[in-house]
Formats: sequence, structure tokens, C-alpha cells
Amino acid sequence: MRALVIDDERLARKELINLLSQFDQVEVIGEANNVDDAKEKIEQLSPDVVFLDIQMPEKTGFDLLEELDNVPHVIFTTAYDEYALKAFQVNALDYLLKPVEQKRLGEAIERLQKKLSESSARHDDVASAIQGNKLGLDDQVFVKDGDRCWFVKLSNVRLFESDGNYIKVYFDNNKPMIHKSLNALDERLDEKSFFRASRKHIINLSWVEAIEPWFNGGLVVTLKGGDRIEVSRRQAARFKDMMSL
Repeated sequence: MRALVIDDERLARKELINLLSQFDQVEVIGEANNVDDAKEKIEQLSPDVVFLDIQMPEKTGFDLLEELDNVPHVIFTTAYDEYALKAFQVNALDYLLKPVEQKRLGEAIERLQKKLSESSARHDDVASAIQGNKLGLDDQVFVKDGDRCWFVKLSNVRLFESDGNYIKVYFDNNKPMIHKSLNALDERLDEKSFFRASRKHIINLSWVEAIEPWFNGGLVVTLKGGDRIEVSRRQAARFKDMMSL
């Protein structure tokens, strides 16, 4: 598994890299000392996991996750246990307190191995990210709305809805708002999995349950769970082509 170590303290990075070198299944492919450096290396190297410090100068580890389009697995490393609850609220894979103990590190790596083995499409995901840089159903994103944070697999997101300069993200019973334009998001999503139904909506095609004719040649799509979304007349013909045999 390919790992990136992110920490503003050089000695902390070196100590963790030394511990990781004792695990044959882990390959440390790089290190970063701040959020901007980490973002660039994540986009270049596509690591399976990042060991991420939370408290760093200027920007925090949470800030980094919010800036990423596609989020790898995350194991937090920090000296401040007050962040533990928040970390697990966003479904981090694990949380290691400094100084990191080898036994706890081993437990975290075992958890990571299990998680990676459950994702049979992992290699395809990495290849598609390198080739087209598009986000598909198996990719994971980080969503932050105020003090609440989530790691969300895109297969669980049924709908994106534009609301001014924000986008409402529909998953489970949550509808957090993120500061991004629907046009920018549309360019990042795999068109085989997500469809721009109108100027206001992008739907997850795997969540489509029923399709009905609507006024002026448009359509109404019902998603699993009951959301009803109107497909504009302009997009209706393209939608029919995509959803038919």
C-alpha cells in the first residue's frame, strides 16, 4: 500500500517513516510539510493512504481534506486527543496519538489492509484517476459544512443541487452545503455515473428508480428514497439515450 506522510515537524515525519519501514506491506512514496505541498503530492502520486497531522501552520489537516476532490484513506496523527471525536465523526480510518506506538500503528495498518481488500475496483479507480482524472462511484470525497465533516463515497450521493454559490449534497439523511459551482463539479464527475439533469441538478444514475414524461418534452426522474427531479427538455433526449438499451 502506498503511503504519504504529512506533518509540519520534520522529526515527526522521520520517526513515522522509520516505523512504517518495518512493515513490508507499506511503501512510503513521499512526505509533505504543509497543506499546499500535501495537496500537490496527493494529486501527483495518488496514495492509498495519508498519515495526516491535524494541527499545522496556516492550514489544518481538515482544511487539506476540504480542498481535495478525491480523498484517499486517512489515518490522523496528532498530539492532541481533543480532536479524536471530530476525526471519527468524519469516518477517518484511524487516529494515532503522538508519539506513535508501533503496536497501534500495526493495528491501523491491518485496518487499512482490510479496507483496501474490500474495494475490488481499487486498481481501476487509480488508473481512471491517472488517465481521466474523473470521479466515479468508488471514489471518496470530503464534505465539510460548518463544524460537521464527512467522508462520503460517491456511490452514496444520490443528488447534487445548486443553491446560489453553493451545492447541496444529498446522502443518507444529510444535505450539507459546499462552496462550489455545479459547473465545476460537473466537469469532475464521471459522465457514465452522473448526469446533469438541469442547470440546478446532477443526479447519480445508479439511484434512478422511475422515469415519467413531463411538460414540454421534459422528464421527471424519481430517485430511490423519493426525490423527484425534473430533467430539462434539452437534456431529456440525451438522458433517454443513456438509460435505454
